Amino acid sequence: MKCYRKDYPRPQFVRQEWENLNGVWDFCFDDRNEGESEKWYQNFKSDLKIQVPFTYETKLSGIQDDTRHDNIWYRRYIHADGSRLSENNYILHFEGCDFVTKIWVNGLYAGCHRGGYARFSLDISDYVRDGENELVVKAEDSFDMQQPRGKQRWINKNFACFYSHTTGIWKTVWTEYVPKVRLEYVKMTPNLEDCCLELEFDIHAPESSLGEELMAETVVSYRGEIINKVYTAMVTSHVQSRVDMFARKQGDFAWGLKKWTPENPELYDIEFRLVENGAVLDEVESYFAMREVRIDGTNILLNGVPLYQRLVLDQGYWKDSYLTPPDEDALITDIEKIRTLGFNGVRKHQKTEDERFLYWCDVKGLLVWSEAPAAYQYSDYAVAEFTREWLEIVKQNYNHPCIITWTPFNESWGVSQIKTKRSQQHFTEAIYHLTKSMDPYRPVIANDGWEHTVTDIFTVHDYEEQGELLRTRYQKYREEILSSEIYYNRDTASFADGYKYQGQPVIVSEYGGISFCDDKGFGYGNKVQTEADFLKRFEAVTTAIREIPYICGYCYTQLSDVQHETNGLMDMERNFKVDPEAIRRINKRRVGCVR
Repeated sequence: MKCYRKDYPRPQFVRQEWENLNGVWDFCFDDRNEGESEKWYQNFKSDLKIQVPFTYETKLSGIQDDTRHDNIWYRRYIHADGSRLSENNYILHFEGCDFVTKIWVNGLYAGCHRGGYARFSLDISDYVRDGENELVVKAEDSFDMQQPRGKQRWINKNFACFYSHTTGIWKTVWTEYVPKVRLEYVKMTPNLEDCCLELEFDIHAPESSLGEELMAETVVSYRGEIINKVYTAMVTSHVQSRVDMFARKQGDFAWGLKKWTPENPELYDIEFRLVENGAVLDEVESYFAMREVRIDGTNILLNGVPLYQRLVLDQGYWKDSYLTPPDEDALITDIEKIRTLGFNGVRKHQKTEDERFLYWCDVKGLLVWSEAPAAYQYSDYAVAEFTREWLEIVKQNYNHPCIITWTPFNESWGVSQIKTKRSQQHFTEAIYHLTKSMDPYRPVIANDGWEHTVTDIFTVHDYEEQGELLRTRYQKYREEILSSEIYYNRDTASFADGYKYQGQPVIVSEYGGISFCDDKGFGYGNKVQTEADFLKRFEAVTTAIREIPYICGYCYTQLSDVQHETNGLMDMERNFKVDPEAIRRINKRRVGCVR
């Protein structure tokens, strides 16, 4: 794509000049939580160094301390150009810092953010001066089960399917100079029916600048050829517009749209400019795709065509860096290996992945289910924290065409009494409808795998290891499973009390989890001895699911090992445990009932 900049952390909203603040920072633990009262932001003292964006728990951080420290501090110096400060604002971006982040610049408090998985930005123009500036960051975390934490453990040791905690900065930190009148956000919605791209502009501008003289210029192109150019008067700070996408040239454009699919992930370039009286005030590069996800009875349609989803569950963990990818190439490698295995999509589990991962999924045509990190104890506090952060995540990643499903809840985590308790049912309904209010186009699964309330897709998690038993269960007991008259996996009903199946598409969104006997950790079911045993079982359970006519997809657990959970198709170093071509043949083989 024209807008691509290697290592740029926000690939769908690209400006030319930015500074990456990753690297060596001063660092210290604050186990007595005395740093604020003692004003460490003005007299920071420590001999420790840390390699940002890796957390202190990891090897790549240079510290590798896996014990709990709830309060930690960072410091580094940033250089600001005074001549540019006079004409621009200076923005500090954190792609991810867990959980509460407080920022001081030159000893002055500049701002705060809550939540470990969403990006946030802070205008620090009023705190910096020409030349060297001191940036100090405090991160506060905890083992609070009411805090959205995903797969991070809340006791001092790993257990079950919960792993080492992630404290503090774990994604890129960066700065950029931005114009005082600027684009803040552009929401892009493809509309295949009307052959257009719908736009919503948010801009930062004083009231006096708004009006017919301030225009948003939108230029859409495909492989260097301009498709359309549209001007929109910015009479308010929030304006809607649309771009006609029907190509009027012959040749490559074929008098129509280029649609995004996993097999042919067509992308358009798009440029946004704020223009006033002919002068360009701000310019941002991006991209988008024309594609539509729609439910039609028991089918999920992509661009009007039934889509059979062959997904793999991916927790995005690395041996030496945990939740943080070692580099951008590691993300690309994972995507390429997923495609090599014959999967056409990924369920990104309990994590908001680095946005560069989503960029490469857009480019390479890998479907993504975007899932929220769970809390594990229900309360008013948990509801408030989850709701705020989830809405930030949906807005942040809305424009990525690879995302085809939102999954805010998984296996009743954080809503453990959802089967009978109306307050928890209302919570999942509220999140479902809030998500649909922001994005009415993508399917939303309110509680993946367990007791459903409102949902666009009916999903089950079933780790049965015998293929024939799996096939019989879903063929013979279809109506009973869908109506909650029998439990398909554990003491878990298909639907919470008061809800019922309404003809939605059905997907087995977790199954498999096969582990070898020589693996020291755990998998699901009995472990296998040899690669042949592994492939025999994988083929049996996968083929059983594929032969059930009313099931329109599956998600295999999982892509790679995660610490003590050793049921990956790859180990934590991303070495294949079994022949990837054999897995690919099984995934791609045509069987009786697959559409």
